[in-house]
Amino acid sequence: MDEQALLGLNPNADSDFRQRALAYFEQLKISPDAWQACAEALAQRTYSDDHIKFFCFQVLEHQVKYKYSELTTIQQQLIRETLISWLQAQMLNPQPEKTFIRNKAAQVFALLFVTEYLTKWPKFFFDILSVVGLNSRGVDLYLRILMAIDSELVDRDVVHTSEEARRNTLIKDTMREQCIPNLVESWYQILQNYQYTNSEVTCQCLEVVGAYVSWIDLSLIANDRFINMLLGHMSIEVLREEACDCLFEIVNKGMDPVDKMKLVESLCQVLQSAGFFSIDQEEDVDFLARFSKLVNGMGQSLIVSWTKLIKNGDIKNAQEALQAIETKVALMLQLLIHEDDDISSNIIGFCYDYLHILKQLTVLSDQQKANVEAIMLAVMKKLTYDEEYNFENEGEDEAMFVEYRKQLKLLLDRLAQVSPELLLASVRRVFSSTLQNWQTTRFMEVEVAIRLLYMLAEALPVSHGAHFSGDVSKASALQDMMRTLVTSGVSSYQHTSVTLEFFETVVRYEKFFTVEPQHIPCVLMAFLDHRGLRHASAKVRSRTAYLFSRFVKSLNKQMNPFIEDILNRIQDLLELSPPENGYQSLLSSDDQLFIYETAGVLIVNSEYPAERKQALMRNLLTPLMEKFKILLEKLMLAQDEERQASLADCLNHAVGFASRTSKAFSNKQTVKQCGCSEVYLDCLQTFLPALSCPLQKDVLRSGVRTFLHRMIICLEEEVLPFIPSASEHMLKDCEAKDLQELIPLINQITAKFKVQVSPFLQQMFMPLLRAIFEVLLRPAEDNDQSAALEKQMLRRSYFAFLQTVTGSGMSEVVANQGAENVERVLVTVIQGAVEYPDPIAQKTCFIILSKLVELWGGEDGPVGFADFVYKHIVPACFLAPLKQTFDLADAQTVLALSECAVTLKTIHLKRGPECVQYLQQEYLPSLQVAPEIIQEFCQALQQPDAKVFKNYLKVFFQRAKP
Repeated sequence: MDEQALLGLNPNADSDFRQRALAYFEQLKISPDAWQACAEALAQRTYSDDHIKFFCFQVLEHQVKYKYSELTTIQQQLIRETLISWLQAQMLNPQPEKTFIRNKAAQVFALLFVTEYLTKWPKFFFDILSVVGLNSRGVDLYLRILMAIDSELVDRDVVHTSEEARRNTLIKDTMREQCIPNLVESWYQILQNYQYTNSEVTCQCLEVVGAYVSWIDLSLIANDRFINMLLGHMSIEVLREEACDCLFEIVNKGMDPVDKMKLVESLCQVLQSAGFFSIDQEEDVDFLARFSKLVNGMGQSLIVSWTKLIKNGDIKNAQEALQAIETKVALMLQLLIHEDDDISSNIIGFCYDYLHILKQLTVLSDQQKANVEAIMLAVMKKLTYDEEYNFENEGEDEAMFVEYRKQLKLLLDRLAQVSPELLLASVRRVFSSTLQNWQTTRFMEVEVAIRLLYMLAEALPVSHGAHFSGDVSKASALQDMMRTLVTSGVSSYQHTSVTLEFFETVVRYEKFFTVEPQHIPCVLMAFLDHRGLRHASAKVRSRTAYLFSRFVKSLNKQMNPFIEDILNRIQDLLELSPPENGYQSLLSSDDQLFIYETAGVLIVNSEYPAERKQALMRNLLTPLMEKFKILLEKLMLAQDEERQASLADCLNHAVGFASRTSKAFSNKQTVKQCGCSEVYLDCLQTFLPALSCPLQKDVLRSGVRTFLHRMIICLEEEVLPFIPSASEHMLKDCEAKDLQELIPLINQITAKFKVQVSPFLQQMFMPLLRAIFEVLLRPAEDNDQSAALEKQMLRRSYFAFLQTVTGSGMSEVVANQGAENVERVLVTVIQGAVEYPDPIAQKTCFIILSKLVELWGGEDGPVGFADFVYKHIVPACFLAPLKQTFDLADAQTVLALSECAVTLKTIHLKRGPECVQYLQQEYLPSLQVAPEIIQEFCQALQQPDAKVFKNYLKVFFQRAKP
């Protein structure tokens, strides 16, 4: 072996050595016999360096996984012998191998096992057991091999081919027949031998039992000798977590409902009499988390039994199962309320399913009602933040608590289904008592009280947020709580979590303010002052900006009296903060978008006459236009690239803010009706010069393009005079991405204005195509995937453009480009349909072809088009689907084939018998299609029902492909 290359395996080696080692590994993988050197090095223990041993196993692994069938019987025998002799050597080694080497060795054993067990090595386990006996190092490797085999056969995360899945099923069936009882016996011996002397091996063995129990005969494990031993392990500190997990796997195994109930009950009795149900005596939270998972498994198993028994009509046993479930509820509640969230989280599944049972019962007993109330109180308590929660810098612990809260929310929703009245009454009680004394109550209790009110909105669902009509007692309870929330002054509480919860709840129950509009002014003030948009915390300001825009939108009818006041108060928040003044604005530009949208909504939806709306909109947008002009001048003069970038960002924000105000217009309130066209046309004239700025092109063009998209919708044809020069500027020194983003704009104009923009399109058509072709023909590196993807996306955009033009009744735009150009365009469409393996583009190309055939394919079509149909379009309909890359199992490809069928049908429609004759006598015979198939094809094509032909075409090509 190349000793120099092996030096690079050391993690501390320099990069040249490491590169050499990687290259050497690739070389050995390809070499037909290099694995033998590695096998020899392992069997003879040539190397003491761990990384080299690992490397040798990696080479063997590659050989067994990918090239095993190429080996001779003798070579395969050599690999088996190498592994066994390596295993024998492990018994004698003074020191065990490092864990990572043992795991890799186990993987190689497992790969060899799945390859050979059914054919060459049926005695695999006996051979290994005869080598390892009860030697602790040997047992360790045996158990690792078993875990590696389990993950090869059963691991749900590994994607197997159907062939591998069949093989794995066969291996498991054969193992059950031939060796599982012996394996189980070996586990029992290992556990018995090592339970008091070697906790590591014992835990490994318990893990193996837990893994295999899911697919072997349960009676081999769920019997007195095994269960008693496992229960014994529950009392040994170093074993009990693993024993817990093993019992969980046993309980989780699918089985007959009555047998399962007996198994769980007998386990519970033993655990209870051994004192495991006394949760408060146990201090080890890691063990309790596992125990909670076990109790959860037992509870859910009993519930599955109950459900099956009810379904089978076995009422007597179902009653017993329900009784068994009820006796676990007290334990479940202790675990649910535990201060450690992991312990609590692990029992939520049982709790949720228990509530689901109660929901199905017609009458609840007093005990069951008490259980519901206890779960409710537990959920309310557990929803509370703890002192350690870091609101300013949320890390992993905080993220876990947020996830845990989501689980509790599901419980709360389920509680609402079981007993909505009880939930409402409990929340009301907690809410009222907390808000009475909020000034002297800790933040987490105030937050959870408001949070519960917020959660009721989803727990007690109504349509369209109509919480304050319908059921009188519910509506009045919610109304009382909302009134308390907005009048109690709790919005001034000095903690961000309470402030945010206040605003979230106010917006969630916005319908309250249509019932009691007198509270709107005080809530608006909270939004606008130091409690909301001017809060000390950026996080609160940011969220409030979004919530404020939702609040104003949902209550726009009630906003009229406050419009001017709000617009005055938010004036300073609308400031475009230019980069150089160092002034730190209160809101980020993303937050400001919401404030601009809110201002737009207030103006557009007001009851003011059109001229007042126009004046207010002008006040809102003029500062942006003035700043824009100044900043654009500064950008033209800026030398420093960083400064150029920050000025361009600022210009882009100005355009974005103006764009966002236009979201307020609707079909009922158009720009024209509000008298605002002139203001937006002024904006257009202000922003368009940015397109000719040579600096920071990407940023500026993308902002102005977005604004144009909005204006095409808002200003209708008034925008048309600006389009030609804007397009011309955007076509200058274009990259693929620029073109990709420009084409949708032209498509939007074409589809919306159709004939109105015909002259513009005529003039624009070839310059746009030349720009596209120029980018597509640029050479790129073979392995430059991002360039290839960019070209693919641009090609799609180009075909989408042609589809829009031909589909909008504007084929004359193409026809008027001169014969040479027309032919060039048609050839690109044929190439798109046939040559590029991109079904999305191919589908578009066939749509374009069928449209052109429909328009030009008749007797009165352009000169030479009929020839083009027979020379190019008909062959494309066959050559594309016959390509190897045209995958008929792929959904997108099937859609492309469907459009191909439409193209052929359209040709037949336009050319009639002549088309059938051409296919019968010339084209299909040239493809060596059998005469009877040609006959069949032409009959299918002439069927009046297009669907029949589409289905036939798929079968035709499936048969034609090898």
